[in-house]
Amino acid sequence: MAIRYPNGKLYKATPTETPAASKSKKKDKDFSYSNRGKSLEDDLNETNAFYLQKNLANIHKKPVPVQIVKVEYPSRSAAVIREAYFRTPSTTDYNGVWNGYYIDFEAKETESKTAFPLKNIHLHQVTHMKSVKMQKGITFFIIRFSALMRDFIVPFEVIESAWQQMEEGGRKSIPLTIFEQQTVEVKTGYNPRLDYLSAVKKFIANKTVCESEEI
Repeated sequence: MAIRYPNGKLYKATPTETPAASKSKKKDKDFSYSNRGKSLEDDLNETNAFYLQKNLANIHKKPVPVQIVKVEYPSRSAAVIREAYFRTPSTTDYNGVWNGYYIDFEAKETESKTAFPLKNIHLHQVTHMKSVKMQKGITFFIIRFSALMRDFIVPFEVIESAWQQMEEGGRKSIPLTIFEQQTVEVKTGYNPRLDYLSAVKKFIANKTVCESEEI
């Protein structure tokens, strides 16, 4: 199925995304995750369901509006979508409310063992997150190094700094060492599956300390 952006450009999935055409690849990847067996999106959806059930937070994956333009009917009981467009550019994957704070974040995966490629992030996502930050919302990335089975909760400021350096001619990826030094690593568990709110609390605490020192 062909899916296009609002400007008509053909949508091409990056290695960090999971379109229908890559189901077989995803199965192979999941099989190798003996102690996880699920994608980052699966883990986050389970975590958000746990948060909601326990009245800890109300955070959900954003629906992506798609305009279907071409459908074929090979039989009376079956319809096949051949072409569709994203109605609007996607912003971030998840948003919601926790403890009075607006939460907005993007989830990404990389197979690299040494760095996260910035090509997996789009300009309109950076612009959106700058706007959320300006309105004093809590915005961040959750990035999984799949081959290492490591998950990092990344403050937007880390991505913003790397993005600016890239635009000025610097490197086009963020080294793993930066993640280890400037982000919060979270281990997967049972319930919640990926407790990213524990990292959000640290972000807010650090922000409060910095604001107090400026006064």
